[in-house]
Amino acid sequence: MSTIFYEFDDEKTAFINPEDTTKADPNFPEVCITTYSEHIIGEMSSVPGVKEIAALYTANGAVPVYETSYAGKRIAFCLSRVGAPACVAGLEELIALGAKKLVVFGSCGVLDEPAVQGKIIIPSTAIRDEGTSYHYLPAKEEICADARSIRILEQSLEKCGFPYISGKTWTTDAIYRETRKVIAERKSAGCLCVEMECSAVFAVAQFRNVPVIQFLYGADNLDAEEWEQRDLTDYGMAGCNRYAALALECAVRL
Repeated sequence: MSTIFYEFDDEKTAFINPEDTTKADPNFPEVCITTYSEHIIGEMSSVPGVKEIAALYTANGAVPVYETSYAGKRIAFCLSRVGAPACVAGLEELIALGAKKLVVFGSCGVLDEPAVQGKIIIPSTAIRDEGTSYHYLPAKEEICADARSIRILEQSLEKCGFPYISGKTWTTDAIYRETRKVIAERKSAGCLCVEMECSAVFAVAQFRNVPVIQFLYGADNLDAEEWEQRDLTDYGMAGCNRYAALALECAVRL
């Protein structure tokens, strides 16, 4: 830790930059929504009037970027790769394309079942148990969401009539190293949930000075004697319409 994560370089220009691989589109929508569920993106892109406007390219294949319209506003949306490094690389390229504001949402593992049951989770703070964020901001155990973005998300949730809770999330790189000991430590630190991207998304947004709204929905449950998979492999489809509606509402308010 002391030899890697604490050696932060704040130089804005890197050897390879997002604009070196991604050509800016002057007509790109101001706001872009992204989520980790291919199923949800499939549903959103099947709506009449949606069109493909760009693509992000990796060795995993092309990721289409779509455009829709909501409340008279043009909004882009696309799939985000799972995991902090892949997610942040995609966000960097979306910003290079022309996105000036971001809405990000996805599933999480529940660490406090009584508190979050049936609620959308607002990650107000994230524990930085991943590596990506340390390349964007100086080393610190936690990172906070932007207060204005939280207010907009709360307003959007209230308009949609969705119950919600704000609190801390645990962002980790290693999904298969969430041991009982560490889970207990994170719960005692006040974490409501665990996921793989939030702290890194906050970091790149702050580094690039791009506002971001993030919200989470519970999938599997770690607040039990044994792991409860629940609807983890549903990939958000049970609540697809709710999550998409909330994301669009956030996009027009951001």
